[in-house]
Amino acid sequence: MTTTKRSDRRPADGSPVARVCVDVGLAHLDRPFDYLVPAELDEVAVPGTRVKVRFAGQLVDGWLLSRADDSGHTGRLAYLEKVVSPEPVLAPEIARLARAVADRYAGSLADVLRLAVPPRHARVEKEPRDEQPTPPAPTGAVDPRGWSDYPTGPAMLRALADGRAPRAVWSALPGEDWAARYADAVAATVAGGRGAVVVVPDARDLDRLDAALTTVLGPGRHVSLSAALGPARRYRAFLAARRGQVPVVIGTRAAMFAPVARLGLVAIWDDGDDLHSEPRAPYPHARDVLLTRVHLAEAGALVGGYARTAEGQLLVETGWAREVVADRSTVRARVPAIAPTGDDPQLARDPGAATARLPSLAWTAARDALRQDLPVLVQVPRRGYLPSISCAECRTPARCAHCAGPLALPAAGGTPACRWCARVAAAYACPQCGGRRLRAAVTGARRTAEELGRAFPGVPVRTSGREEVLTDVPGGAALVVATPGAEPVAEGGYGAVLLLDSWALLTRADLRAGEEALRRWLAAAALARPAPAGRVVVVADGALAPVQALLRWDAGWFAGRELAERRELGFPPAVRMASVTGPAEAVADLLAAARLPDDAEVLGPVPAEEGRERMLVRVPRARAGALAEALHSAAGARAARKAADPVRLQVDPLSLF
Repeated sequence: MTTTKRSDRRPADGSPVARVCVDVGLAHLDRPFDYLVPAELDEVAVPGTRVKVRFAGQLVDGWLLSRADDSGHTGRLAYLEKVVSPEPVLAPEIARLARAVADRYAGSLADVLRLAVPPRHARVEKEPRDEQPTPPAPTGAVDPRGWSDYPTGPAMLRALADGRAPRAVWSALPGEDWAARYADAVAATVAGGRGAVVVVPDARDLDRLDAALTTVLGPGRHVSLSAALGPARRYRAFLAARRGQVPVVIGTRAAMFAPVARLGLVAIWDDGDDLHSEPRAPYPHARDVLLTRVHLAEAGALVGGYARTAEGQLLVETGWAREVVADRSTVRARVPAIAPTGDDPQLARDPGAATARLPSLAWTAARDALRQDLPVLVQVPRRGYLPSISCAECRTPARCAHCAGPLALPAAGGTPACRWCARVAAAYACPQCGGRRLRAAVTGARRTAEELGRAFPGVPVRTSGREEVLTDVPGGAALVVATPGAEPVAEGGYGAVLLLDSWALLTRADLRAGEEALRRWLAAAALARPAPAGRVVVVADGALAPVQALLRWDAGWFAGRELAERRELGFPPAVRMASVTGPAEAVADLLAAARLPDDAEVLGPVPAEEGRERMLVRVPRARAGALAEALHSAAGARAARKAADPVRLQVDPLSLF
């Protein structure tokens, strides 16, 4: 089947050759293998089809990448066993993209192809094809008035409509109908004769964008692609895009590899959301996959959000993209009145108010909004009732006696239980002082809703979080308690937005703690009415940089500050960094085998989950390719000698520590 000696030749029996990516999941076999195409499969064995091949004595899945008249290998070649389906689901441009993504993330092509093409659904493939022609594109120029608040916005639309490829980083104004603006950009792209791919974080955002595109483009011009659709609907939408029946695909991160003909625009909303990061190997991020498509397809790009990531700022500072922002006068007219509790005059009279969970400024803002028959949004970083408790006497965190996991209280009057192993701790006694009374260390959304219900009797209280996420709420007086990312849209906007427990976001041991806190605050504050009807109160010190960015509604300033600090400290995205996680001996073995670039720095070890350790490797961005190749080769060497302990490789992971 394969040999080491190479000599281009035609197979002895004259059969054509198929180059196949074999799905065996081993790094040292990350290359195409040549197989002969038997005469009975010659017509159906076309590039992009799923095939079955014999490999190491077993029948395995594979992808037919290309056909050739001769092989680069001497020796005997095996035949294709089967063409699973004549449908060429793997488009040539997606195969090239998958190879580029695998190389960027030190992964294998087979792993990326599993992410790029959904599992086959035979019944859907056999459905009669819709012979109706694709609905015509909207006639006339796209109305640029939706982008008129942004000086460079209309020019971006004109460039897309002319078939050009503008690249933009957009900072949205509060109250902006971002889905409508994305629909405008997509419509301009379609009017220019090209297609578009748009990726959003979750199903709520996808539904909102789907409605906006249907309004602008009309029905039948786009499909939604999401893993939550179910196997049949997802595969049906995928085939519609692959067959060229629609020019636009939108979706969650499952859509980042969507096959769209004549791609003219890739767009991503809220690229700082961790839902854009794929949890399966090789762990690609949707933003980076889409930007890779920009290079391969010479397409335009739109990276948007209320906040801006350091990665987005790097695109602007290097000149790769232009920023699309409103001028300061427009920002001042659109933002709500924002104040930190550190500016509360009551602090001068009552220093104890500084530690209150709902300071007087926040309480007054909520009361005034409710009196005006307006809803109030309360953002709480943690879900549940009391997700963290401690001894009431000595404040020692309460932990499980079995696994040392944190104890939590699921409801009022409930029994403490471990958040890790779920064991009940009915007879808990503090190991330090012997105390049996417990107090809240962290207050969750349900407990917050209970407290606010007592503070404002007669006012309806709604919660939105993991158990039930609300899409929207009426415009009347109500208290809405939500965890970050689950904030519903209120009719007409909120009269007040309270951002509680800011320390839970700002004090996380995470490189992106400040960036993530600002992203969540801006997303919630954007739902408030403009000043003076809308007020935002953040329970935090006004001198902190994320709070300052929130007060001025200046995500670009904060992103520039973050990027400058990371350049100085040598952290992504200023550099390229990879993490190697596994048992200590396995990590050391892989790094010893890796031919790292001369300027690589190895940092660590740092503790990882389940008793493993993590080592970090840092290189300049110009050496990113060499780092990925070195790590992939080392992983292949370990796989070839069947090393027992697995090691996880991640390039630019979201969490470093």
